[in-house]
Amino acid sequence: MARKGTEKIELNNLLPSNSLNEQVAHTDDKETLTLPSPPSSYGSTLGSSLSIAPEASTANLLKIDLEQKLNRHTGEERETWDNRAQFLLSLIGYAVGLGNVWRFPYLTQKNGGGAFLIPYAIMIAVEGIPLFYLELAVGQRLRKGAIGSWNQISPYLVGIGIASAIVSFNVALYYNTIMAWCLIYLVQSFMNPLPWSTCPMETVGNVTIVNEECQRSGPTTYFWYRETLQIAPSIDSPSVINWKLAVALLFAWLMVFLCVIKGIKSSGKVVYVTATFPYLVLIIFFFRGVTLKGFDKGLEHLFVPEWKRLFDPVVWLDAATQIFYSFGLAFGCLIAFASYNPVRSNFVKEAIIVSIADFVTSIFTAIVVFSILGYKATMAYEDCLDKQGSSANITLGKPVPLVAHNSTCNFKSFIEDSAVGTGMAFIVFTEAINQFPVAQLWSILFFLMLVTLGIDSLFGTLEGAITSINDLMLFPRVRKEIICSAVCLVSYFVALCFATSTGPYVFDLFDSYCANIPLLLIALSECVVISYKYGLQRFSDDIELMIGVRPNYFWMFCWRFAGPVAMLVIFIASLIEMFNKGSVYGVWDSNLGITVTKQLPWWCQLIAALLILSSVIFIPVMAFVKYFRLIEWKEEVAAFFPAETLAEERNIVPHESTFIERHLFGFAR
Repeated sequence: MARKGTEKIELNNLLPSNSLNEQVAHTDDKETLTLPSPPSSYGSTLGSSLSIAPEASTANLLKIDLEQKLNRHTGEERETWDNRAQFLLSLIGYAVGLGNVWRFPYLTQKNGGGAFLIPYAIMIAVEGIPLFYLELAVGQRLRKGAIGSWNQISPYLVGIGIASAIVSFNVALYYNTIMAWCLIYLVQSFMNPLPWSTCPMETVGNVTIVNEECQRSGPTTYFWYRETLQIAPSIDSPSVINWKLAVALLFAWLMVFLCVIKGIKSSGKVVYVTATFPYLVLIIFFFRGVTLKGFDKGLEHLFVPEWKRLFDPVVWLDAATQIFYSFGLAFGCLIAFASYNPVRSNFVKEAIIVSIADFVTSIFTAIVVFSILGYKATMAYEDCLDKQGSSANITLGKPVPLVAHNSTCNFKSFIEDSAVGTGMAFIVFTEAINQFPVAQLWSILFFLMLVTLGIDSLFGTLEGAITSINDLMLFPRVRKEIICSAVCLVSYFVALCFATSTGPYVFDLFDSYCANIPLLLIALSECVVISYKYGLQRFSDDIELMIGVRPNYFWMFCWRFAGPVAMLVIFIASLIEMFNKGSVYGVWDSNLGITVTKQLPWWCQLIAALLILSSVIFIPVMAFVKYFRLIEWKEEVAAFFPAETLAEERNIVPHESTFIERHLFGFAR
């Protein structure tokens, strides 16, 4: 935690001698008020003495003494980051997570490789970095979680924070299932040989043969679908509990609980390891991947776009929502993290550094994954050619006739079908692990890396949800540890729906609908509120007080115009696409050894609609409740923000708005 120093504020007959008798010490004809303000700690640039004007009131002095020192809900001292490095690593650990290693590669594969990278890069520029900047600024300025922050801006906006908290909870439910998968693989990594290195043998009559389904799909794919997931033929099939996964899920939630129970006191320390270890492992896999045969064809598939895919709105929706997943936007977590920052911290540098690190990590991980995909497809392609007694150079999209099987050897088909869906990372990386000497060691390192990435991501996700519960003051006398315990326990029992034979399909349902559109609408609301309700002029003034520099026109243009327009267009186009084409999901076909696409049944589409509405419905509902005063809600108490002190410290004078600011960004004269 940050070191605590003191500042002395001299008072000249500002208070009666009997007021604040517990906080004020009398010295001669002056009074001194001791405040928790560390002059030598992270974010502080003040000296040891501040003067307060004679018009300061008793209420203001109480606010200074109490609100800077105490948490407004629990009466406990508010936590702060130990130093800037800890905050930066926490942001990197939260933003750079499973979304980069697990979600980004499979979305890239799903959306045509290079065709996905173009909208992804555009969305980072107009949506990702500006929103990252905005949320850090809101949290650091208002000193609260998402619910408290938006409620303070306007009582009618509390639904934005509640929607963020519900999305965080929904995502945490299924994200921790990925950690359970990782734990299953991690435990079995100690076996020799690795269980996914060869196909299992089975006895048919008096003959022992290799499992036919495994022969069709390959050992790594077979182990994923049959041994790990124990997957059913479809989402309509009878559901059977997968006890191995249920136990792994219990351990996963126990790990998360132990890590987050003390808030940033514990998670802030753990990130020194969890935020750096994954890079070491990825670098090792990178050098192995680029030495495999056919890796260049995988990279060609990654970086050469199919231009026609750019006209598909689903590609843009996936790119936009991957930004939210990857950067952690609209979950309320960044606001919560920044609320623990000193008011003088230059969060813009953190926003730029984390954004660049996240983008580079996503591309770097994709290079590793597609290098291995290229190898896997090359092996399948050459095997196909060998069966036909043919030899040819591997060329994307140029088929060689396969007379015996009445099909074609098409490298592009092999690379697109070699690993798809949410299990892509598990299938691809286990394929690479099989190529390593001492495969058990690399398997342990890789799945340990995924576990650390998952913990990092869930730090922030649960912090956003739990901070929001505190902001609502639903349980004002209950300690945070108890709330955290209850959240993790409830989450485990709800998440058991993923630990069944139909659980993988339910998982896909959550991944596709519980956050994509809701995050888009929450982020859209944030931009509109800051630009048109709170006001860019006031927001710019706040930022100047905190970091000494006003945001430039690019940031304001993105907040007020580019970001909202892009998100609105993507949202409308996605709805049109969904209504025209319907909703589909991938089903494991054991006869073909691949996943095939089927239409979701009506009841799943109903669940999908409920998952979307479960969060975003609170935005209009809470505005309605507030307007008609259906629930008596205490007025939000503003946290202490030393505006006058910061202005004096930085020699800030009132800003004269320019012509562009007045006519384009809504500034007053």
